[in-house]
Amino acid sequence: MRKLDEKREVLYVIRAMDVLMSSGIGLEATIHSISQGGYGIISEDFKEMMDNVRSGGRSLEKELKSMMKKSETEGYRRLLNIMHMNITQNTDVIDTLKKQGSRMEEERTEDVKKYIEDLSGVPESLLSIGMIGPIILAVFGLFPQLVGDMGSFFGMPEQSTINMVVNAGLMLTLLAMVMIGLKTHTKDPGL
Repeated sequence: MRKLDEKREVLYVIRAMDVLMSSGIGLEATIHSISQGGYGIISEDFKEMMDNVRSGGRSLEKELKSMMKKSETEGYRRLLNIMHMNITQNTDVIDTLKKQGSRMEEERTEDVKKYIEDLSGVPESLLSIGMIGPIILAVFGLFPQLVGDMGSFFGMPEQSTINMVVNAGLMLTLLAMVMIGLKTHTKDPGL
C-alpha cells in the first residue's frame, strides 16, 4: 500500500515543492508545508522527518538519508536524493525538481497509454460473454419446447438436466465476467 501511495502522490509533491521554492520559500519550510498538506504517506514521512529534526537534534541531511532507505518507489527516492544533494552540495533544486517532474509526467503518460491499450479488448470480451452467453444458454434451455414432439427422435435429456446445465452456464458466465473485471482492476496503474 505504501508503494502505491508514494507513486500516486510523488508528482504532486514535486509540483508543490517547485511552486513553493520558486516563490522563495526555503527547503525546510517547504518540507514543513508538505507535511501539513494532504499528500498521504509522503506528508506523514515529512512530518516525521521534521519532528525528528526539531526534537531529536538529528540533522535534516541524516533524516533524508534514512527516509531514502524507507522509500519504496524510485520517484520518491529521487526526490529525497534531490533534497539531500541540495543540502550537501547546494545544487539548483528548483531546476532539478522541474526536470524530474517532467520526466515523471512522461512516465505517467506512458503508464496510462499502456493501461488503455491493455483495456482495449475488455469491452468486447464483456459484451461477448455477458450478452451472447446467456442468449445461447436461454436457447439451449428452450430447445425442448422449440422442437416439440421431434425431441423424441433426438433422445432429449430431461428438462431438469437442461435447467441444471443452463444454471451452471449462467453461473460460469457471471464468474467469467467477474474475473475479467478483477483482471482489469489489477492492471490499473494507480494514478
